[in-house]
Order: sequence, then structure tokens, then C-alpha cells
Amino acid sequence: MLSVFKYNNMNFSKINFSILTILLLSFFPAVLKAQLKKEPIWKITSNKPEVKVGDVIEVSLTSVIEKDWYMYSNDMEPIGPIPAEFTWKKDASYALVGKTKPIGSHKHYEEVWKGTVSTMKGTAKFIQKIKILKANPKVVIDIYFQECSEVTGMCMPPYDQKYELKGLKVLAALDAKTTEKNNVAISVDTNKSNIKVATSNVIDTSKSKAKIQQAPVPKEEEGFLSFLIIAFLGGLIAVITPCVFPMLPMTVSFFTKKSTTRAQGITRAFTFGLSIVGIYASLGLVFAFFGLGPDFGNWLSTHWVPNILFFIIFLVFAASFLGMFEITLPHAFVNKIDSKSSMGNFMGIFFMAFTLALVSFSCTGPVVGSLLIEAVGGKFLKPLLGMASFGFGLALPFTLFAVFPSWLQNLPKSGGWLNSVKVVLGFVEIAFAFKFLSTADVVYHWGILDREIYLTIWIVIAFLLGMYLLGKLKFSHDSDMPFIGVPRFGLAIISFCFGLYMVPGLFGAPLKALSGLLPPMSTQDFILGNENNHSTIQQSNNSEPKTKHSDFLHLPHGLTGYFDYKEALAASKATGKPIFVDFTGHACVNCRKMEEYVWAKPEVLKRLQNDFIIVSLYADERKELPENEWYTSARDGKVKKTIAQQNSDLQITKYHFSAQPQYIVIDGDEKQLSGPRFYDTDEAAFVKFLDDGKNAFGK
Repeated sequence: MLSVFKYNNMNFSKINFSILTILLLSFFPAVLKAQLKKEPIWKITSNKPEVKVGDVIEVSLTSVIEKDWYMYSNDMEPIGPIPAEFTWKKDASYALVGKTKPIGSHKHYEEVWKGTVSTMKGTAKFIQKIKILKANPKVVIDIYFQECSEVTGMCMPPYDQKYELKGLKVLAALDAKTTEKNNVAISVDTNKSNIKVATSNVIDTSKSKAKIQQAPVPKEEEGFLSFLIIAFLGGLIAVITPCVFPMLPMTVSFFTKKSTTRAQGITRAFTFGLSIVGIYASLGLVFAFFGLGPDFGNWLSTHWVPNILFFIIFLVFAASFLGMFEITLPHAFVNKIDSKSSMGNFMGIFFMAFTLALVSFSCTGPVVGSLLIEAVGGKFLKPLLGMASFGFGLALPFTLFAVFPSWLQNLPKSGGWLNSVKVVLGFVEIAFAFKFLSTADVVYHWGILDREIYLTIWIVIAFLLGMYLLGKLKFSHDSDMPFIGVPRFGLAIISFCFGLYMVPGLFGAPLKALSGLLPPMSTQDFILGNENNHSTIQQSNNSEPKTKHSDFLHLPHGLTGYFDYKEALAASKATGKPIFVDFTGHACVNCRKMEEYVWAKPEVLKRLQNDFIIVSLYADERKELPENEWYTSARDGKVKKTIAQQNSDLQITKYHFSAQPQYIVIDGDEKQLSGPRFYDTDEAAFVKFLDDGKNAFGK
């Protein structure tokens, strides 16, 4: 037995080393790219700033190549490496004359490819002649290319960037003083496939270089990773519920007794675990098809119908956990699936895993349902990977105990503590149910769940949970408890501390740790130290001249500003200040976090108060505008009637983004000066973003 243990230990170490090696190798290119190689940028210029219809001009495409790197040119055969490729979008305003020609490429034989290649070093330059057919030509180029290192021999993954040439003036007749030495400089955004054209100035490229502005790539939603971790933990928690935990020893016994060899037992255990993951991933796949784009996601997260429905569903789940009833599947269906688990080979193991999923539904159903509600409005991968993570968490203990059956001796015996886990989950479900009701209340301005009422409910739930953990409350399925253990006592302390932490919030404390879960401070009716018992936000706004929508929309931290885009543009021209554009939402968790963790910082708040016109554009404000303000969007052909619809349409069509928060600094003519920025709690970076916008406006 000892020799087997040592042998297995050796294998386990080798497996760990192999996994570590694979991970390091897989991450190495990404790390190298992030630290050593910046993404190349192209400068697109024309040899003539002013042309007539019928003129032929030369468009230059130039990119600086870093030292010890080279690019494959387009005048070579695709024998292995990827040559540069230029795709000119077809448009009736211009026509290509000939092909895109490289300038200064070097052809030579490379042994590794067994053929002749063409490369460029230092600077990559290509020329394309085009004929102007109409005024305001729209010249869009997609550049697909690859760069490789002379030092390591490694090639970066191919880049795919899109640019647009702007600044050409089509005249009836050319000014004789116009010189061909002037080039048209453009600023571009290589973020994915979006095209952003900044101001086109006529400059002399022999004396200056065009400044290329690249909008930062928005960070991936941090909530996605958090969601996967929560889903995994949900699967682990489901294991210690009364429906699942007693099945651990029975399942492990099946694999140990029915397997003739240890290897066969391990194979069956992993098959069982993978079957569980596959079953829940399939459920997530079904719900993944409900991700119908940003408009549907916005509707799902802000409309009162789904939010009230989710509120009721969570309360039903909580009642089930507290022992009021059990959510079960039809017994005939469960028995029919269970009968197939006696089949041989892998199909029998799969149906055994399916039976586990069905039998445990009364305990796992509320957890799975809660996760699916959170995931259904997300992208395609969120529900799919979320359910796979839950299945992995549920399957992991079964697989490990089947591989190491001796660990079963250390498991606690089944008992009343299993029901306590369900009850604790029930309290948590009640608390989060009110988050959905709060969302509908804030978006529709019902005023039934103000911040202090919401906090009162959560405080009561926290204290009741603490009393339950101490044994002072008992439900129908709870056993007699002569004493409590140390872990349970520790959880009771945490629950009471959480409740006490929220108490100052009743008197106006910001409670930053919960900023994304609580209603906004503008719904608080009483703040300690405020003589009129109104929020400082409302008081400050009321002291200023009324702006559009300011009777029901407010800025945080006593700031004053606008809630209508056109009003903000007019105010910028009148006051000579740049505009800080804030795309936000009532139900936007990250927006509240940014306001509490970044906006509230003295250096940021000072700049917002003194240097900018602030306009907060709510993408989920469902108030309908007067009919004379409606318009039909060119993006989707739909009539935009509400504040939310018009702000969301503006964000998508003009600023190429659909999620909140998004921050941009512009001037009164809508020229973009700084940004965009997204959810990022780095105060110094946010201050720089504001200063850059202010300085650009001053120039």
C-alpha cells in the first residue's frame, strides 16, 4: 500500500510539473507581447490635400518597425510567413489604380521556408494610387500583417487593423499655390474594428510628425471572472446540502466495488465528473442563446417586468431553502433516468451523473436558477462557462473521493448541520431578492425602496442570520442543538459585524464596500448633520438653475451638471469649458463603484467641480420624451422615444460602445479630447485622463 502511495505521489508531481510547464509555455507569448512588443501603428497620408474629381492621388501607408524586428512585405508568395495584406473597402467615391506597392522591401532566400521572402526593416512603407470619383471620398483600409523578431525568431500573431483617410478637400479648381509637399495627417483608433477619425490638419511631414491617438481597449468585465468563481463556489456549496452530501459515500462505494483495478476506478471517477460538468454546461448552453445583444441585455437588467419576476423567483428559492416546501422534479422522470444508470461502460456512468443532478435538484435548483438569472443577460460565454464552473465545483469532490477513497474517513457525518447550510443560503437569497426590486424602483422612480429602507431590510436579515447561527432561531427541519461549534460561532460573528457595518448607512455614511449593491445616495431622505433632512446631492442641485431632467436625475457628491447631451454642448460653448461625458445607468454596479472610489477622491472631485461641464447620460432611464424629440435611428431603424433609448443609441453610434460606465472628454463641437475610459479605479490614471482633456481643450 505504501509503495502504491509513493508511486502515485511521483505521478502526481510529474502531472503538476507538466501542467505548470504547459501553462508557462501558453502564457509566454502573451507576456512577451505585453512587455516587449507594442502593437504597431500605421500613419495614412495623401500627397495632395486638395483635389478635383477625376484626379489620381497617392496614398502612403507607413509604419515604424521596432529595432530587431521585421515585417513580411506583400510582394512575395505565401510560402509560410504571412505577407502584409491591404484590403480597400469598395466605395463609389473612389477607385483603385493598380496594386498596393511596397517601397524599400528586401527579397532574399530563407532556408527555413525553402524559398524567397520579402521583408522590411526600420520602416514599412506602401503606396496605393486611387482615383477620386466623387466629393467627400470615403477611403477605408483594412491592414493584415505580421512582424517577427530577428533575435528570438518568434513571430507575433497577425495584426488586423482598420484605418480611414480623412481630410481631402475636393474643389472645383485647384489653387495654384497648393503644393504637393503638404500631406494630410489623420488620427486613428485601432481598437478592434472601430474607426475613429480625429481632426485632419494640413501639415508638412518633413518638419513634424502626425500625432496618432489610440483609444484604450476597454478592460474585460471584472465581473465575468468573479461570476465564474462564484459559480464554482456555488457548486462546492451544493455538495454540502442534504440532497447531495449523503450521496458522496454511496457514489464512491460504487466506483471502488464495481472496478476490478484501481486504474479502472480512476477512469470511471473522471468520466463521472466530466459527465456532471457536461450536463450543467449543456444547461448553460441552452440559456446562452438568450443573449440577444446589448438592447436585450439592457432591457433584462433594467425593465421592471424581469426584475420583479426575478425578485419573486428569489423569494421562492429562499422559502424552499428555509423549509417551507421542496422544489422537485417528477418522480417518474427521475426513476426512468435512474434505471439507465445500470447500463455498462460510459453510458451507465453518464446516466448515473444525470441521476445525481436530478435527485439533488431540490437543493441545487435554487443555486442554479440564481446563477442563470445573473448570466442570461450576458454574452454567449457567460451562461455556458458559468454552468460549467458550477458543474466543476459539484463534480470535484465526487471525483477526488473516488480517486482517494481513504479521504472519506475524514468526512463529517450527515446531520442537522446540512439543513443549516440550506437555511443560511435562504437568508442570502432573501437579501439578494431585494436587489432586483431596488433596480426596478430606482429606474422607474417609484420611491418604495429608498436607501435607508433597503439598508434596514439587509440589517435585519444580517442580525436574524446571526441569531440563527447562535441557535436562537429554529425552523421546521432543524435538529436540536445542545451547543454550537467554533466555525458556526465565527460565522455568527461575521453576520453581526456585517449588520453593524451597515447601521451608519442609515444616517448617510457612504458604505463604499457596498456601493455597487445599494440604491444611490440621492434616494436617501435623511443624512445626519443636514438640517433639512435631504441629501446634499439634492440640496446642491436645487440651489442651481433647473436643467433638463434635473427634477428626477442627480449627480453624486454635490456635483452639478446636465443630463441632456445637447444642453451640455451649448453650456460648453457658453462657459468655455470642456465636457466630461459620463455614460451611466441606475442599475450599473460599476458606475456606483467609480463614483464612490474615484469621483469622490479630492483631486478628481476638484477637477470635476471647477474645470468641466458634466453630463451624465443614463442608458436605462425609461422616461418617455415629448413626441417632438423622438427620432428614428439610422443604426437599427427604430424610433427612439425614451431617454435611455436616445442615450444608448448615441453611445453606440458615436462612441462605439454599449456598456457602462464610459467616460469621454469632448468640446462643444463634439471633438474628442481625451479618452475613452471605462471601469478602472486607478485614481492617478483618471486624473491624467481629465488633465489631458483639459489641456487639449486649452490648446
